[in-house]
Amino acid sequence: MTKPLEGLLVLEFAQFMAAPTAGLRLADLGARVIKIERPVKGEAGRQIAIRNIFVNGDSLVFHTINRNKESYAADLKDPEDLERVKKLIKQADVITHNFRPGVMEKIGLDYNSIKAINPRIVYGVVTGYGTKGPWALRPGQDLLIQSLSGLAYLSGTSNDGPVPFGLATADMICGAHFVQGILAALIKRSKTNTASLVEVSLMESVLDLQFEVITTYLNDGGQLPQRSSVKGNGHAYLSAPYGIYQTADSYLSLAMGDLFKIGEAIGIDLQTLYPEKESWFTHRDEVMTLLGDQIKQKTTAEWLTKLESAGIWSSEVLTYEQTLQHEGYKVTGMQQQVKLPDGSSLTTTRCPIRINGQKLYSDVAAPRPGTQTDSINAQFNLI
Repeated sequence: MTKPLEGLLVLEFAQFMAAPTAGLRLADLGARVIKIERPVKGEAGRQIAIRNIFVNGDSLVFHTINRNKESYAADLKDPEDLERVKKLIKQADVITHNFRPGVMEKIGLDYNSIKAINPRIVYGVVTGYGTKGPWALRPGQDLLIQSLSGLAYLSGTSNDGPVPFGLATADMICGAHFVQGILAALIKRSKTNTASLVEVSLMESVLDLQFEVITTYLNDGGQLPQRSSVKGNGHAYLSAPYGIYQTADSYLSLAMGDLFKIGEAIGIDLQTLYPEKESWFTHRDEVMTLLGDQIKQKTTAEWLTKLESAGIWSSEVLTYEQTLQHEGYKVTGMQQQVKLPDGSSLTTTRCPIRINGQKLYSDVAAPRPGTQTDSINAQFNLI
């Protein structure tokens, strides 16, 4: 299968997560992605680990983000290395980096300098907060972005303080936005044969992630999000029954729906108690408590039989162990094996995109620092 981005050369001057995540997706779609890294140690993200798990000398996280890429070792402060990198840039289609504002300018690899070398380049930059303003030079780290963007006041209950998401939310959504911008610039280049500067920031991406609720705040008299006091509520801006409820043996989720119909299915006359639809939000905690007390009386399977037969959107709540053993997960084909340099393998996920019905797999592992330096020097005539 020919992948959509085959033939494109991407140079990734990037570390940690947001920009490398974009590089991963470009590689999944067929681009050749070469990481430009420090000799010996490589990029700093190689040492950032979850649960302190390392594989083949690099963090497990690094492996998940940087599979299917190549590594070129270069000291950008060394004139000879820098000259070789510039020769490579002249032949590239895309450059990405996430250095702090001013770093690439200092070494002569800023957009205007690169455009002079390669007038058709798509030059992509990820920052924490943009290049101006009081936050511009602050560390662009995921938890800090969540904390500054208001995101931490959407989860948990009204009795909690701010609750961060248990994912690198800012990095991942910013990486997705970055890919969108790069692909748009490549389409423009195909029409105009000109360069483009693509800029995204973690802060702007997380603000955009919240566009529905921020728009609500801006057009609702500045009313702050109202989290329910009931544990398991699923959304600060949605009415009952939206949330997760404990059953006799596990948990059950209820999405948005007709509260009267839900009450009938579980045996509560909610139409008499809460006849006005507006009360489903204003009395959300009372409604959820009533539902929760009733739902505790039977098992998840019993409730799902009743709810699904009534056409009510509901689901069991699974752990990773249960999800990954479920047939619904298995048919997605989301798992793949990546071959590591020492001959062992790593189980990870595949690209979620399908092209012409084909799932996109690759068993190429993340490279060790500088592994492809010699072959790239020879192929691109850099020495």
